[in-house]
Amino acid sequence: MATRSDRGRYRRFRKLDGTHPFRAAVPNGFVDYPARRRRDGEVAYFNFALAKEMGLIARDHPKRLTRPLCDSILAAFALVIVNEYDVEHDTPIEAADRLQNTYMATRYLQLQHPGRVGATSGDGRSIWNGSITHGGTTWDVTSCGTGVTQLCPATGIERRFFKTGTTIASYGCGTAALAEGIGAALMSETLQRNGIATERVLAVIALPNGRSINVRAGRNLMRPSHLFVHLKQNDLEGLRGAVDYFAARQISNGDWPALRKGRPRYQVLAEQAARTFAQIAATFESEYIFCWLEWDGDNILADGGIIDYGSVRQFGLYHHEYRFNDEGRMSTTLREQRAKARRIVQNFAQIRDFLSEGKKTPLARFAKDPVLDLFDAEFDATRKRLLMRNVGFDGDTQEVLLRGAAQEIERFQRVHRTFERARSARGRVAVTDGINWNAIYSTRDLLRRLPRRLLAGDERLSPREFLDAGASTYASRRDRAVTPHRARMALEFQRSYRALIEAAARLRGKPVEEILGSVVTRSAVINRFDRITGDSIEYATTELVRNRNRITLAKLHGVIDEFVRHQSLDPDDRPSDDSGPPRDETARRVVDYLIEALAAFRHNL
Repeated sequence: MATRSDRGRYRRFRKLDGTHPFRAAVPNGFVDYPARRRRDGEVAYFNFALAKEMGLIARDHPKRLTRPLCDSILAAFALVIVNEYDVEHDTPIEAADRLQNTYMATRYLQLQHPGRVGATSGDGRSIWNGSITHGGTTWDVTSCGTGVTQLCPATGIERRFFKTGTTIASYGCGTAALAEGIGAALMSETLQRNGIATERVLAVIALPNGRSINVRAGRNLMRPSHLFVHLKQNDLEGLRGAVDYFAARQISNGDWPALRKGRPRYQVLAEQAARTFAQIAATFESEYIFCWLEWDGDNILADGGIIDYGSVRQFGLYHHEYRFNDEGRMSTTLREQRAKARRIVQNFAQIRDFLSEGKKTPLARFAKDPVLDLFDAEFDATRKRLLMRNVGFDGDTQEVLLRGAAQEIERFQRVHRTFERARSARGRVAVTDGINWNAIYSTRDLLRRLPRRLLAGDERLSPREFLDAGASTYASRRDRAVTPHRARMALEFQRSYRALIEAAARLRGKPVEEILGSVVTRSAVINRFDRITGDSIEYATTELVRNRNRITLAKLHGVIDEFVRHQSLDPDDRPSDDSGPPRDETARRVVDYLIEALAAFRHNL
């Protein structure tokens, strides 16, 4: 039983009771739901590091799920909404289980819905638990799997309400899966550790039959679609309220400079969107992250963070022909994400003008808006910077190369792109969740191996050696054949790579060997052999869920922490004092097993 001191220790969880400032800012931006407590859940995962950052637990709190802590987590998040179906069918609810406050499902634009203006769309199986401020930063907290709302696609399409847990309608169940929550925790923590903005999993509450409530947190969980829904409906006041709310949060969290209300904020909104979406589109393309960007701005946060890991994958190669099949709708590809991100920015230009002038101008009029020029410049600069990073240059060397070696970078970028984008002679193939045209070369393998050869003083690789060194597990004998074109490209890759190294040495005033020594060390980490892919995350998640009853909660947290730490791609990353490997032998064996799987799936989707 929790003591009074225990209840006081975890009192900040009680602030997450459905109250949220978005309510007052955008009164027509949500649907409100009563809720009742669930008593059939148990804590399957809790993100101690994130909870400390948010001030939910003390900085010195041990990584141990005590009974009072579990009780506080369950009291805050183990709930299910009382929806329209429940009201229509007089679903019996114990008075003791009814929660005092209501919880909002927010409205936002979604392409799955009829009408395409957001009249019926938004949070279909999620609610907002609230917000919490700590250390000058405010966090939003939402939960997925808390019941089906009227904003789900099934209700929008069929025009009727659904019972939570139903299986008769796509997108109409209102539930989440345990594997979904654990997989999102693995993926989001890995990406966050490697500098990719993302919402993060705070807790996973396991429910019967493999279901769960997956609790997510972020500094600002507004999506572009939260703004676009008012834009498409010509709702000037709703749009102004949503934008002012978003801007105020960005300013208070220190992500934007202090700006007075009105035109200055709206101008910065468009410019920040241009920089942010250019950077994320370039990052996704460079790091092989598939995130279904679309015109509705639904699958991404307005600050560029990744959201909804059901439509996110990490590829091992540049599989730029992969398309996700979602109920017959085919997704964008890696290369198409740039155009979609640019379109999102064009909508932000339209928002800026609408709010500033009070009159909506057609979107096509903003096809040549200055913020799109800003987007293009930022995208190209980010792509070059990330390529230099992946080669293995440190930050200072990247900057001097970008300023003083434009020709060398362009030359290497062209030949790198040739191998990166090469596709299998087999053509398009069906995969479990869509279609793909397999990539056949791993330029990451080449960038890891080449500097070691050069530092050792070896001659350049022959075309045969080069193609074998870069060939992926998808490359057939025909794909590996040394054609005259491939032989020329293999030679050009190595010549342009050497020219880049020499340019870095010249501009930094250092010997070539010293530059190569640094590149060898850094590229080995950045281009590590056993990087995660979507397939490896799916495999790891399946194994963790399958063995959950054999691994204690403490051991499971140790496994996840060590797995994420192993995937750090930062050569300068240093583990914290409490982040050593799992001391438990069972947990250590599980981690080793999962890492072996990473190598097996390293070129996959």
